Amino acid sequence: MKQCQYYFVFGEEFIGPVIPTTQSIKTICELLLEDKHEEAKGILKSEYPFILVERVKRKTLSAGESMDVFLRDGFIDRYSGSHLVFPGSLRLIHRLLPSEFPFHTNWKMSETHMAFWELLPTIDHVVPVARGGTETFDNWVSTSQLRNSIKSNWLLEEIGWDLKEPGNLSDWDGLTSWFIQYVDSHSKHLTDPYIKRWYSAALPHFKKQWIHVLRTT
Repeated sequence: MKQCQYYFVFGEEFIGPVIPTTQSIKTICELLLEDKHEEAKGILKSEYPFILVERVKRKTLSAGESMDVFLRDGFIDRYSGSHLVFPGSLRLIHRLLPSEFPFHTNWKMSETHMAFWELLPTIDHVVPVARGGTETFDNWVSTSQLRNSIKSNWLLEEIGWDLKEPGNLSDWDGLTSWFIQYVDSHSKHLTDPYIKRWYSAALPHFKKQWIHVLRTT
């Protein structure tokens, strides 16, 4: 059975949730008090209608797919415009300085440095899947774990946010090149599955970048 959810429309155009006026709700309540259910239904259909929206199946992105989004966005939080840090870099710092830079695998806040919430890039759906959004590259953006949690299933206009411009990798690469350089000279860290996964995701792009720089210098 397909999962669906109801959303509001204005006329024939789907525009997301619409907040009705209190007068509309007041009118509906008055009609219900008089047992005029059909008239109340009519008010809802005309002033506060909703349609069935089919939900697409959620996709679990690989590190490589996530990396493609991070690189496209230039390690910029598309909801705030602030810099984000490559996941492997943050975890490597934790591995090197565990007491000063703690991280809990279940994100227990009392045992996780705030940098992981504020700087770790995650993938968010601009239009949430729960609201009819698609699992496509153009609906994915980079944002911090913190802002991802805040946005949840809201549309940008509902919370007063907008989409910021992507960054330039030549200005900020999320400390990805530092991560690759450090791991290349301290390969023992590749025994950590998380470090190895993000190293494998980042290396192909940055090798191409280095080759391009060598060819143009």
